Amino acid sequence: MRKVTRRAVWMIFMFWGVRCLGQVTGGQQPLLAPVPPMGWNSWYGVGCKVNDADVRAHADIMLRNGMRDLGYTYVDIDGCWEGSRDGQGVLHPNSKFPDMKALADYVHSRGFKFGIYSSPGPKTCDQLEGSYGHEEQDARTFADWGVDLLKYDWCSATEVYKFEEAPAVSKKMHDALLSTGRPILFSLCIGLVRPWRWGPSAGGSMWRTEGDLQPTWEKITMVGFQQNGLERFAGPGHWNDPDCLMVGLGDLDANENRTHMGLWCILAAPLLTTADLRKISSDSLAILTSSEVIAVDQDPAGIQGHRIAEEGPLEIWMKPLADGSKAIGLFNRGDTMLPMKLCFKDASLPDSVRLRDLWAKKDLGVFVGSFSTDVPRHGVVMLKAN
Repeated sequence: MRKVTRRAVWMIFMFWGVRCLGQVTGGQQPLLAPVPPMGWNSWYGVGCKVNDADVRAHADIMLRNGMRDLGYTYVDIDGCWEGSRDGQGVLHPNSKFPDMKALADYVHSRGFKFGIYSSPGPKTCDQLEGSYGHEEQDARTFADWGVDLLKYDWCSATEVYKFEEAPAVSKKMHDALLSTGRPILFSLCIGLVRPWRWGPSAGGSMWRTEGDLQPTWEKITMVGFQQNGLERFAGPGHWNDPDCLMVGLGDLDANENRTHMGLWCILAAPLLTTADLRKISSDSLAILTSSEVIAVDQDPAGIQGHRIAEEGPLEIWMKPLADGSKAIGLFNRGDTMLPMKLCFKDASLPDSVRLRDLWAKKDLGVFVGSFSTDVPRHGVVMLKAN
């Protein structure tokens, strides 16, 4: 959801957001996302300048730097690929993408899946061709190209639909995707209307829980820490999506990037990095490729973590893992280093616990009753407890 539409509809979204749009009933979408999807999305780092060469370059980079093997398997074009429709209504890409099927084939040849973007409205957020009135036609086109993921952004749908129609409008495209016979993961970008309640029954494998994120400490913490309470709507095949990873963008420092990455992993959120990987620093790349932190996100139990303790700017979050252990994040939202104490009973842990520092990949030893440590400003200590 882009700024161009968000300001205009924010208050209306908030109005509809307090209405119940239906309960989770279980969708018909095949289980395309047993763990949260990971990959690269073009929007925040490259934006509307994205072209064929950018996409190929990122597939090459993620293969070369090991990101693919860590689970970053989607390469997604966001907006600004759209051209015009021909006399039969078939949508063609613009001149920056001379052969979309050839591009998808290239991405697939590197071992990745290929994602694309559209809107249920007449226009996308960038005022290019949307899928309104062409849902089945566009679904066939996407399938013919070899698309593996469709991000569906509400945008100008406000011009032709009421907000309470969002579930049915989304399901219409989902059914069109199913009819192609090609498995295409359906990513809903219709935040602020409680999509976690109806996303599965509309065919969504993931759904945005908020408007667009920004690479600022204030925005990331506002969105990330308010995900508490949504954990009951997430699980294998259906994920709450607080938006892309901003790691490597803006003026975020290393502590803030680790907080962002660590929180998203405890949230079992999709991990779609969006920085231009040709320009990213080695420190930011190291955060994005921290294997033991990623393992928390990709845990097969698919349980979204939640807050278990809070005191002023200090928060403790916990995520149960499939092997019976627990991932725990000690977050300091304050502006100075502060001591934090994890009481094992708060995390339903036994009195004697073995702890491991996930960022350092280091065993800390066995502790009895509690664990105390200093946490840097805007920082996080990520632990595995068993």
